[in-house]
Amino acid sequence: MTSKKKSHHLARRLDEVGFSDIVQIRNKVLDLRAAGQAVHAFHGGEPFFETPEAVKYAMMKALVENRTRYAPSSGIEPLREAIARKLQAKNHIKTTAEHVIVTAGGAHALYAAFQTVLNPGDDVLLFSPYWTPIKDMITGSEARALFVPTTTARRNGITQTLEQFSTPNTRAIYYNTPQNPSGTVFTRAEAEEVAAFAKKHDLIVIADEAYEDLVYDGEHVSIASLPGMAERTITTYTLSKSYGMTGWRVGYAVAQEPFMTGLKKMVLYSVNGVSTPTQWAALEALRLPQSYLDCRLEQYRERRDLLVAGLNEVGLACETPAGAFYVFADAKKIHKDSRKAAATLLDKAHVATIPGVVFGAQGEGFVRFGYAMTMEAITAGLEALKAFGIKK
Repeated sequence: MTSKKKSHHLARRLDEVGFSDIVQIRNKVLDLRAAGQAVHAFHGGEPFFETPEAVKYAMMKALVENRTRYAPSSGIEPLREAIARKLQAKNHIKTTAEHVIVTAGGAHALYAAFQTVLNPGDDVLLFSPYWTPIKDMITGSEARALFVPTTTARRNGITQTLEQFSTPNTRAIYYNTPQNPSGTVFTRAEAEEVAAFAKKHDLIVIADEAYEDLVYDGEHVSIASLPGMAERTITTYTLSKSYGMTGWRVGYAVAQEPFMTGLKKMVLYSVNGVSTPTQWAALEALRLPQSYLDCRLEQYRERRDLLVAGLNEVGLACETPAGAFYVFADAKKIHKDSRKAAATLLDKAHVATIPGVVFGAQGEGFVRFGYAMTMEAITAGLEALKAFGIKK
């Protein structure tokens, strides 16, 4: 037997980088559906509505006009200028087009941000539960994630809790609001505490504002808009959630130097820029009126309220989330192990959810329901839960 060649192994930085349970659950749902089984799909994180017609026609127009050649790797100038105007007017971030870069979705922006600022051995503070890819992005940068329980931080004080979990090697804070999976929206006072902590300890903040347009209670505060924060913050955005453009893979980031130079290098040597026609479509999306976003928000609010009331009624206790489009429900009446609870719901009630533990240890005992779906689908899923029967 010949020995395995020394070259036949992955780079060591990928040793601890895994694949999400979410992918496995998605595959199980596909298998059930292929077998003819109806599944109530609360596991997803994709808007229920289609991409606006104006955006699709803008893509077609770009194709007809042969706007299909290489664009600057940082993004076409009209789009970056439109993003800068939006950031100034809506997010109150003082910036210009030269400090904006277009990315292949919000996840790509986050990946580029972590790769830009993290060195091997660095630590990153992140509030938990958290969006699952973040830990692996940090690990892939040869850094370490330090999990800060969001509930503890809000109860005991943001500053005190960050001090407790910080180390001498801490270099950055991942700051996500509204949060996936809990729907938590940090208040202005909490954002100011995080900002003060970052300035005191000379930390970089990587802000994820994917759900900025889905805030039902309170206000969305971009941490980079606070005094002294623009120069130490990389803020990332996506068009996926607000405009139903998940498959278009377009997002953006805003940052000052030296971080923008790093982001430009990461985008250049990963994708060499986003599809040119897609960028013209993205420009059209940003031209849609605020009334469009307001209408979507109310549609989501209606779905949130229906699901929260229904889950509490069947015995899956949950709080009303202030943002995003997820509900984090207590599933311990089914099983204290959230993976087993989610498996039971899928196998017995044909209701697909995500086990809370995949979002960090602080999510154990919970399952995540998404409500980016039709009202009829939510109602049908709630009926299936009633039929299944949960101890109240």
